[in-house]
Amino acid sequence: MQSVSFLAQLLGPCLLVVSIAMLARRESMIPLVENLMQNPPLLFVLGVIQLLGGLAIVLTQDVSGGDTLPLVLTMIGWWLMVRAVLLMFLSQDALWALFDAMELEKYYYASNVIGLVLGVYLTYVGFSSILGLPNLVS
Repeated sequence: MQSVSFLAQLLGPCLLVVSIAMLARRESMIPLVENLMQNPPLLFVLGVIQLLGGLAIVLTQDVSGGDTLPLVLTMIGWWLMVRAVLLMFLSQDALWALFDAMELEKYYYASNVIGLVLGVYLTYVGFSSILGLPNLVS
């Protein structure tokens, strides 16, 4: 359970900060992502980092207990690994096609609100025992 709490404490505030920053700076974030897409070596390195992070999350979780938190963390880990494989193996043209298909500008706020909600959930669950808050969700 200690690794579950640690991952919630690590990923929760990170998702909160990144989501809030992206929601607050929409005008500069979309061009930032577009510029990032033009740098295949950097995309590969980001893929390797995401693969390591995703594997670390998935390998440390035991979802057989039926608890919500390990399941959510495992899903985040698999999501990171799928993104990593796409970044590492797809050509730049295929990545652009995927990027265009996602319609980032259309779903920008929705995708970042999902990250914000996940961040709130993970932060609350991760720090609830330390702060003496009632454990409403786990």
